[in-house]
Amino acid sequence: MKKINKIWDKGSKFLGVEYPIISGGMTWISDFNLVKAVSDNGAFPVLAAGNMPLDMFEREVDKCVKNISKPFAVNLITIAPNFQKHLDIIKEKDVGFVVFAGGFPKAKEVTGVKETGKKVMAFASTESIAKMQINHGVDALILEGSEAGGHIGHVSLIVLLQQVLFEFDDFPVFVAGGIGTGRMIAHILLMGAYGAQLGTRFVMSEECTAHPNFKQAFSRAKARQAISTPRYSSQLPVVAVRALNNKAMDDFGKLQLILLKKLENKEITKIDAQYEVEKFWMGSLRNAVVDGDIEKGSLMAGQSVGLAKKIQPLKEIINELVSDAEKELERVKEILCE
Repeated sequence: MKKINKIWDKGSKFLGVEYPIISGGMTWISDFNLVKAVSDNGAFPVLAAGNMPLDMFEREVDKCVKNISKPFAVNLITIAPNFQKHLDIIKEKDVGFVVFAGGFPKAKEVTGVKETGKKVMAFASTESIAKMQINHGVDALILEGSEAGGHIGHVSLIVLLQQVLFEFDDFPVFVAGGIGTGRMIAHILLMGAYGAQLGTRFVMSEECTAHPNFKQAFSRAKARQAISTPRYSSQLPVVAVRALNNKAMDDFGKLQLILLKKLENKEITKIDAQYEVEKFWMGSLRNAVVDGDIEKGSLMAGQSVGLAKKIQPLKEIINELVSDAEKELERVKEILCE
């Protein structure tokens, strides 16, 4: 048995797959096609609900249930307008895992999903949030640093590893944010993580149905071009989003100012304003991923985009990650045994 299997066996057993490498749920990207390809190659896929229309969402879930024999998860965005209806639908489906994302689930939402026999995973962006989610009853945490793409927290992974991963040695913790190579996965596992989640790297797979323009933008991008959105006022608490800098990022800034003015004039409620924010991102992302508008559409990407330069078959990506992780473990062993 390869040495890599010895240190990620606990993650593999928890997820029920060969490799505890999670393909993160990316709205309009992580569809049935990507989920099946990831599953077929031994890793753990996540179907992204985003703010998908209810009939479309149910069809995608049913397609996965019917055609995928290994475990997979469905990612639900807690701040999406369709969240509660998505949650109701997924409770009735034969899905092994639910990942809560975008915000943090309430205790009753975690309990409600677990009562249907599903395992629950939730993101943690700080130590206090990690403790809260564990108290709510989640089965595993995804510790995501601010280097990640899409909705993010405010703390870098290097700090979160010390604050959270090292503090919860006896709890399943998967690590995400800025990870793009097998060598990094090896070190994450050596630190005690159950596995790693990648998103940006899987966008660059041949099986990913994202528009060619979207992938081309990724292939040209440098890490520093994946920036996070600003927050102008506590009156409009928005979750930061990391994406490649383009007109969509400017438009989001303008939208915040418009919404803040409406809040000041009492023309809109805070909840409705937050929904407007999410509607912007869901629609803008679709413009880029589906329609190929890489100027006005959102190019959500993690800073690991600087490591993803070529489009590859997904099998090749997985094999490369696993092989490089194994080689790195061999290198570390030689250093320690000198």
